[in-house]
Amino acid sequence: MTVKELLIINSLLFAIGIYGVLTRRNTIGILMSVELIFNSACLNFVVFTRALNPTLLSGEVFVLFIIAVAAAEAAVGLALLFNIYRSFKDIATDRYNLMRG
Repeated sequence: MTVKELLIINSLLFAIGIYGVLTRRNTIGILMSVELIFNSACLNFVVFTRALNPTLLSGEVFVLFIIAVAAAEAAVGLALLFNIYRSFKDIATDRYNLMRG
């Protein structure tokens, strides 16, 4: 595949992720959409690194960092979801404004 084709695929993945974040009411769906956005960014790093300078590994290093951040984000998000479900018995985003701090 050429760089242009890969960038088109990555933009579609990114657009699908943004659409999911903006339209989902379920928090798990929103987290999955955010992960899709992260994966699209990872693919872009790899594509540009391979296209511009195939001998460098900087794109892959950034991808490993993004994967670590995404794993931490997913862990924190799921922990929050468990606590929200325990409090409200629902994980729809409509109920979050009822939380008192």
